Amino acid sequence: MIRIAIVDDHAIVRAGLRSFLGEQPGMQVTAEGRSGHDAVDIVRRGDVDVMLLDLSMPGSGGIDALVAIRARERDLPVIVLSGFPEQHYAATLMRQGASGYLNKECDPAEIVTAIRTVMRGRRYISLEVAELLADAFANKAPEMLAHETLSDRELQVFLRLAHGQTVGEMAQAMHLSVKTISTYRSRVMEKLGLSSNSELTYYALKNGLIQ
Repeated sequence: MIRIAIVDDHAIVRAGLRSFLGEQPGMQVTAEGRSGHDAVDIVRRGDVDVMLLDLSMPGSGGIDALVAIRARERDLPVIVLSGFPEQHYAATLMRQGASGYLNKECDPAEIVTAIRTVMRGRRYISLEVAELLADAFANKAPEMLAHETLSDRELQVFLRLAHGQTVGEMAQAMHLSVKTISTYRSRVMEKLGLSSNSELTYYALKNGLIQ
């Protein structure tokens, strides 16, 4: 029996996935959460075989949770579910240790396929993600957007800033000093060519990086 954890801040999404996956042979949803903190707690308890993790959640979101999970448990398969198109985050999250990346608009049957694939020790890559990675490998990818040049940690800070978090709030949530967060903020602003948080939020909205 494959024990599955679902972490999503929308109860209706969790209920839908729980119902659908519960009908699949050999699958059982054994844990649920609504935040990145919940995801880490589930991993700490160690009662699941695979996790479906929402990318965009309030507070400690999917990216932060994935980093924390990989620091604690490197082998647990984590499939990221996102409402954002693959080109925005897929490559970054796969580098950070995601076992798969699926758009929430995918066919539910694809989630089942992804779960069975990662449980065999493989990564699940959709056709869209495969094309993105193949183009990058062949050096045929279009010119990178400014946010695609950010490091993994810079991307975390960028998304938190875009959601309105202060430097102090980020320092506490990410267990870093205010000075360190301020340094990351300066790097983000410089790389994106921005001068204020409002400009950063507008950039994120315009490029479909937040909703």
